[in-house]
Amino acid sequence: MNLRFFGISGIPMVQPGDDLVGLMDEGLIRMDETFENQDVIVIAQKIVSKAENRYVDLTKVSPGDEAKQIAVEVDKDPRKVQVILDESKEVIRACPGVLVVEHRLGFVHANAGIDQSNITNETGDDEDLCLLLPLDADASARRIRHDIRDRFGIEVGVIINDSMGRAWRMGTLGLAIGVAGFTALEDYVGKTDLFGKELAVTRVAAADEMAAGASLVMGQTIEKIPAVLVRGYGPSDPEEQAQRGVVPLIRPKHMDLFR
Repeated sequence: MNLRFFGISGIPMVQPGDDLVGLMDEGLIRMDETFENQDVIVIAQKIVSKAENRYVDLTKVSPGDEAKQIAVEVDKDPRKVQVILDESKEVIRACPGVLVVEHRLGFVHANAGIDQSNITNETGDDEDLCLLLPLDADASARRIRHDIRDRFGIEVGVIINDSMGRAWRMGTLGLAIGVAGFTALEDYVGKTDLFGKELAVTRVAAADEMAAGASLVMGQTIEKIPAVLVRGYGPSDPEEQAQRGVVPLIRPKHMDLFR
């Protein structure tokens, strides 16, 4: 397999209601490129959330007693803690500077993925503005995939990625939070290795691997490359598997040894 990752440059700061497929297409045209059949497009969660207007104004948030108590423990704005709780199923860990939760979509990560970097409102004041994850990242990925199919008559895979930390490791990397068009988790159980030995546990997080590679191209600070095209993977899994989205990548709670 020969994979090529290249960033789609020139995408402007995204506003609520913006046409993401159109913005990516314009960027590709400037690069003398276009979407091709069997491409995988990795899109930063931030621009998807911006286009979907997933903003919260903290000046309009009234923290409850639980949020106030946790805010003291983690040394965070109680209004932001309230928003984190509203987006979460369960608090996993809380200590000074750290609040790890299970997001309502099933991801275990810090602050429910709520972000305050590189966002602003009409007046340029971003101190009290937060950006949430998409309401349903798999549905967002499907909409983008179908939009590309309708406009260009091609089949692509779509990944929405976000930066997360990992157990056992330092640092963050891009991981898939929304997937459409292919199986996010490739299952090799029952197949054989080079010597004919049957594989018992091998599963490959293909969507996460591409999300991580794309995140390296996107950068984390001022690069302004919120979308990356991956060419050469060729997603072709059966539709019934592709419809499962990111769910196969989420470890069930009873199997999570880190809780």
